Amino acid sequence: MPFANYSIFCEMLDRARENHFAYPAFNVTSLTTANAVLKGLAESKSDGIIQVSTGGAAFASGSSVKDMALGAISIAEHVHRVADRYPVYVALNTDHCTSGNLDKFVIPLVEETERRRAAGKPNLFTAHMFDGSALPLQENLDMAVKLLERFRKSDLILEIEVGVVGGEEDGVKASASAKLYTTPEDTLEVARRLNSIPGARYLLAATFGNVHGVYAPGHVQLKPSILKECQDAVVKEYGESARFYLVFHGGSGSAIEDIHAALDYGVVKMNIDTDTQYAFSRAIAGHMFKNYDGALKVDGGVGDKKVYDPRVYMTLAESAMAERVKQAVTELRSQGTTMIK
Repeated sequence: MPFANYSIFCEMLDRARENHFAYPAFNVTSLTTANAVLKGLAESKSDGIIQVSTGGAAFASGSSVKDMALGAISIAEHVHRVADRYPVYVALNTDHCTSGNLDKFVIPLVEETERRRAAGKPNLFTAHMFDGSALPLQENLDMAVKLLERFRKSDLILEIEVGVVGGEEDGVKASASAKLYTTPEDTLEVARRLNSIPGARYLLAATFGNVHGVYAPGHVQLKPSILKECQDAVVKEYGESARFYLVFHGGSGSAIEDIHAALDYGVVKMNIDTDTQYAFSRAIAGHMFKNYDGALKVDGGVGDKKVYDPRVYMTLAESAMAERVKQAVTELRSQGTTMIK
C-alpha cells in the first residue's frame, strides 16, 4: 500500500525529525509531473510527498474548466492507482490554500475524503495546508483550530503557516511589508491553541526569510537559527512533546548549509516547485532547439513526427524532472530511508 495513509505518514514524520532528514514535497500539475516525482523517489529509495496547489489543480482540470477541487481529485486518484507500482510510500498534500479559496479547494477535498471514509475507502489526501499567514495571527489560528478539529475526525494532518514566505506563487504575492521572520512569541501561541486539540497532528511552516522562486545569490537572507529559537521557546514552555514538526517553504536555490541547519532544527518537509518546473521545461526547450527543423514545418516542409510527437519530449521532461527530484532527496538526507523494505 504505497499511498501513505495517516498512520504511515505520522511514522514518516517521526522518523524524519528523529534522524534529522526531511521529505521533499513536490508540486505537480499533471499526470506526467506526478509520474516524474514517483520515478525520482523510487530511484532514490526515498518516501516523499506529492502536492497540488490551487493553481496547479485548476490547471489540471483543463483550461475550459479550471476547477481546483476537480483537478486535485484527478491527480490524487491517478497517484492512488499508480503508486502501487513503486517501492516507496508517497503522501498526498495540498499546498498554499488561502482563506479565500478554502470553500473552493480544501473543503470540497475534505468532503470527498469524508464520503470515501463513509464508504469504507481510504482517504483521498493525507494532509491539507491552510495558508492564513496574511491574516492577523489570532484570526489565522482561529481558522486553523476549526480546520484541525474537523481534520482530526478523518485522520487528516493540517499544515499551517505563521509569518509570510516572500515572493509569489500561484498568484499569491507577499506584500512589501510582509513579516518574513516568525517569532518565538508567534509559535508559543500556535502551540497553545493547536496543542489543545487532543489526538490531532499538524505541521508548522515557520518563516525564516524564505522567498518563493529563484533569486541571485545573496538576495535571500535565510536565518535558520530562528527555527531553533522557536523550538527552544515552545519546549521550555510546554515540554518536549510540544516540539514542532516544521516545514521549509520557498527553498529553491537555498544554500546547502542553510538547508541542513533547518533539518537539524526540526524541518521534516521541504517544498520544491520552482526548481522542478525549470528542470521539466529545460528538457523540452533543449529538445526543440536541437530539433528545430523537425519540430516545426519550416518553409512548407512536413516536419518529423518522431520529433514533434508530445510523447517524445514529455518523456524527456519527465526524466529530467525525476533527476531534479533525486537531487532534492540527496540534499534533504532522505536517500535510502524508505520504510518499505
